[in-house]
Amino acid sequence: MKSIVLEVCVDDAAGLEAAVDGGADRIELCSALALGGLTPTAGLMAMAANAPVPVYAMIRPRPGDFVFSASEVGMMDIEIDAARAAGLAGVVLGAGLANGRLDVDALEHLVARAGGMGLTLHRAFDLVPDFSEALESAIALGFERILTSGGEKTAPDGIAQLAVLVEQAAGRISIMPGSGVTSTTVAGVLSRLPVSEIHSSCSIAEPAQDQRVVSLGFAPSVARKTSAAIVAGLKAELVKHVW
Repeated sequence: MKSIVLEVCVDDAAGLEAAVDGGADRIELCSALALGGLTPTAGLMAMAANAPVPVYAMIRPRPGDFVFSASEVGMMDIEIDAARAAGLAGVVLGAGLANGRLDVDALEHLVARAGGMGLTLHRAFDLVPDFSEALESAIALGFERILTSGGEKTAPDGIAQLAVLVEQAAGRISIMPGSGVTSTTVAGVLSRLPVSEIHSSCSIAEPAQDQRVVSLGFAPSVARKTSAAIVAGLKAELVKHVW
C-alpha cells in the first residue's frame, strides 16, 4: 500500500524550503504563482536541484492564454533545456489552440525536447472543449499525469468531471486534482476519487511588510506564501488515505 503523493507548487526560495520542511513529496517550481505560474529563473532552478525530492519546472513563458506562437515555443525549448541542465526531474507543459483544444503539434515538439524528463500536462487541459479527446491525446503524447480541476475553478467544484476522467484514464495516466485542495477539502475529494497524487499551494496570505515597496509598484499589498505548517497538515491528512 502506498500513501498519496503531495505535490506543492512554489515560486521562490523560501517557498521551496517551506514545502520541503513540511513534507512535500514533489515540487512544482514556478515563478509568479499569482499569475498561474511562469517559468522559474535559472537561479531558482539551480537551487531547487539540491532539494531532497523531485522537482518539476513549470514551462510557461508568459501569463495569459496558452496559445503560443512559434517564437514562444522556441523560448520554451530553451527553458526546457535550462531545467534539464539544472538537473531537475521533469517539466510541466501545456499549449492550446484558439478553439481551446490541445495544440498537439506544439506539445509533440516540446515533449520531444524534454525527452527523458518527467512530464506533467498543466491546467491548459481545463480549457479544452472535449475532455475525453484531450485525455487520450495526453496519453498518446507520453505525459505521466494531468494536473486538472475538472474544468472548474477548484477541484472540489469539478469533482464530477474528475471522476469521469479517472475512470477513463483507467491507470494509463495519473489524474492529479489541483486548485482548492486543502486539509479541509481533501477528504471530500479523496472520498470520490481513487487518485494517487494531489496538488496544492499550501499557502497563506501575508500583507507586505514594507508599504513603500508596495507604493512604488514593486510588490502587491498582499501576497501568498508557502507555509510549512500547512504542508505538514495536508500531508497528515493524506497519510490517512492509501491505495
